[in-house]
Amino acid sequence: MSIDTAPKQSWWNRIAHPGQFVRWTQPLLWPLTAITVALFLVGLWFALFNSPQDYQMGDTVRIMYVHVPNAWLSQFVYGTMAVSALGTLVWRHPMADVSMKAAAPLGALFTALALFTGALWGRPTWGTFWEWDGRMTSTLVLLFIYLGIIALWRAFDDQLRAARIVAVFTLVGAINIPIIKFSVDWWSTLHQPASVFRADGPRMPPSILTPLMVMFAAFTFLFVVLQLKAMHTEIKRRRIATLQRRVAQGQPA
Repeated sequence: MSIDTAPKQSWWNRIAHPGQFVRWTQPLLWPLTAITVALFLVGLWFALFNSPQDYQMGDTVRIMYVHVPNAWLSQFVYGTMAVSALGTLVWRHPMADVSMKAAAPLGALFTALALFTGALWGRPTWGTFWEWDGRMTSTLVLLFIYLGIIALWRAFDDQLRAARIVAVFTLVGAINIPIIKFSVDWWSTLHQPASVFRADGPRMPPSILTPLMVMFAAFTFLFVVLQLKAMHTEIKRRRIATLQRRVAQGQPA
């Protein structure tokens, strides 16, 4: 009787291989997509038909159910990128830079949607599409940071070299996240202080909080689905680039 004495790999090491990562996560895409669609259907039904009008803003308040989750994701995605940047610089995890590159366009999209929906909400509420207050300005800066990161990735043919440079830039840019978070406390701003994630609990009635939390979940699941799909695409793109280099050098594919 033989005894297998080979050390077992941790899940961290198992998902380090791009092929294993795709194989493990590919079956998750359809279930996660179904959950995302279901959450959006439930959240939109609550938001449009089962939540009250605001006594001042009327139906305009329903923009909140799209604006707030996108604003949350604009920062959450950057936090994901910052963790991935640490994975690239500190742990040299092979999938960290793939995650970082895949998340950047998604973060830019969510940030742009947050700014756009905020402008739509601000016009009837504040009388202006844009005001240079602390939160709006720092969120605009975040969008520029995302766009700069995307440009950096595209400026290098060597993605491994680009990953280290982008990781440093990402970590430096992370200083903007607490500025966005605490801007309403530090400066005079049109935005109200936090009313959902508070130490003493949310300051919203259940009729508003419930659809908002469902939409939070829906947009978060949407990010997970898009992130996994983008990572799969990036892995395949790098495989093709590697094969092309081998063929160009006369090596077997």
